[in-house]
Formats: sequence, C-alpha cells, structure tokens
Amino acid sequence: MLCLGDSYTIGEGVEEAERFPNQCVMQLHLKGIFVDKPKIIATTGWTTDELMSAIQKENISRTYDFVTLLIGVNNQYRGRSTENYENEFAQLLGLAIRFSGGNKNHVIVLSIPDWGVTAFAEGRNRHQIAGEIDAYNAVNKEESLRRGVHYIDVTTSTRQHPDWVVSDGLHPDAREYEVWAAQLTRIIQSEAQTK
Repeated sequence: MLCLGDSYTIGEGVEEAERFPNQCVMQLHLKGIFVDKPKIIATTGWTTDELMSAIQKENISRTYDFVTLLIGVNNQYRGRSTENYENEFAQLLGLAIRFSGGNKNHVIVLSIPDWGVTAFAEGRNRHQIAGEIDAYNAVNKEESLRRGVHYIDVTTSTRQHPDWVVSDGLHPDAREYEVWAAQLTRIIQSEAQTK
C-alpha cells in the first residue's frame, strides 16, 4: 500500500503504529488479509505542489496493490484558491491511479479533516474554515467520482470528535485514525475479496 499526503497521513503526534495506514494494515491482518507495511510519502505542512515534488523525487517505478491520497488542508490554510487545488489534485490523483497499475478500484481518496473544530483554531473564524474545507472537499470528491475511485469522508468524524487530538490541539489522535482505518479496511477487504 502506498499512502500519499501530509500530516494526516504521516500521523503528526502519534506513534507509527497509530497512523491510519498502519492501523489499517493491522485491521486487515486480523481479517486474514496480509499487507506489507505501508509506504508513506507524506510530511506535515505539505501542499499539493510540495507532495507532487516529493513524489517526483521518489521516482517510483513499481505499482502498488492499493494507493491512498489525502491532501489539501495546507492549501486551504495558506489561502490558496480552489481552482489551484483542483488542477493540482487532479494531477496527483492521476499519479495515484498510475501507481495502482491503472486499477481505479484500488485507489482511495480521503476527504480533508476540519481543523477548524480543534482547540488550535480558538479565536479564528471557524465558520469560514469549515466553509473553505467544504469547498475543497467538493473539489476532491467530484474529481474522485469523475475518475471512478473510492472516496472516504473523514471530515464528518473530525467534526464529531473535536477533542480527539494529540497534545498540539490540532492533529488527530489514534482514536480518530482508527475510525479512518476502519473505513479504509472495509474498502480494501471488499476489493481483495472480488479479485
């Protein structure tokens, strides 16, 4: 499994085993589906263009059974336009599909969490943040549906559990990532059984 993203994929503030891709692998193991440790290309703070640059540096020549993509919160945080995001996200999704060997059923996009509900956002315009996150997610969801890949909504869960964060008051903790991992596990299990 190849996992592309930012702080949410690398699991800022949690142990390696608590990251959502790693929790997914463990959940799959419990269901008798054995997947190698995930390859993660993600760093806290990355925007779409920074992730693209990192992928190019990796020079990936192989394909993966499953590929996840979760990117965009830092574009929103830095005030970039949805048009810019749409263009760069589409390019990244194209790469994700390529890395899956063209198997769109094995590509999973995760929505952008709403950091505006966290303690970190205290004193900021939470309503504006939520609106911008929704606009970004409308873009990535539409592109995902257009390309025929799986889409997981994790935004709703982050809004339901604003205090499921690590000590920085911003990034999700292991409980939140477990929710995401369970959704990812269901998709992978379903696809693995239809092989």
